[in-house]
Amino acid sequence: MATEISRRPLLSVVIPCYNELATIENILDRVFAQSIKDIEVILVDDCSTDGTRGILPRICAQRGVKVVMHQSNQGKGAALKTGFQIARGTIILVQDADLEYDPNEYHLIIDPIVSRNADVVFGSRFMGGRPHRVVYFWHMLGNKFLTLLSNIFTNINLTDMETCYKAFRREVIQNIDIHESRFGFEPEITAKVAKMGLRIYEVGISYYGRTYKEGKKIGWRDGVRAIYAILKYNLFK
Repeated sequence: MATEISRRPLLSVVIPCYNELATIENILDRVFAQSIKDIEVILVDDCSTDGTRGILPRICAQRGVKVVMHQSNQGKGAALKTGFQIARGTIILVQDADLEYDPNEYHLIIDPIVSRNADVVFGSRFMGGRPHRVVYFWHMLGNKFLTLLSNIFTNINLTDMETCYKAFRREVIQNIDIHESRFGFEPEITAKVAKMGLRIYEVGISYYGRTYKEGKKIGWRDGVRAIYAILKYNLFK
């Protein structure tokens, strides 16, 4: 009995959430409808103000989701750090609370880790032939510029550093000290896994981008912070 209680799930899905009332129930349905059933789901609400917090106890209890409530808005990176610390899965995967990324592709993301070929996997929106919603040209250009700049310093050849879908062996991510509280998490974690000499893979994923009217949050200030984070964590940390 003790062995069964202590057994780790294959996958921990960590969902940072901030003001996602319109999508949170839908994304949870999709997470539990995908094919991998040996999972735990951890949702970290980053002090939502749109009513999301009011429905979380009900919709999460129905699905057995672990919920952590931040008492102040700290940012995506801080929410992920909270979730990573309590995750028990052999593999830990990041899932945004919106509908831009498809949980049906979890098996693609984690397969290189399951097959013991990878320690970290990035899901790339810019490789492969999967569906990709056409939205903002300047966002695409910005993403590619930040990926190129990151690659110059890390000397790894990613195509999509800023992607949400990242999966890690639990031992890897729980032993990284994360400092960035907002979207600087992406270049920080990329710099740190590159410096560790880990086996990093990329797989092509689909992308259903949303507009600002639909709730997209990232802006030009986050791009500036990303440049700062690329320089900071590659050159000085």
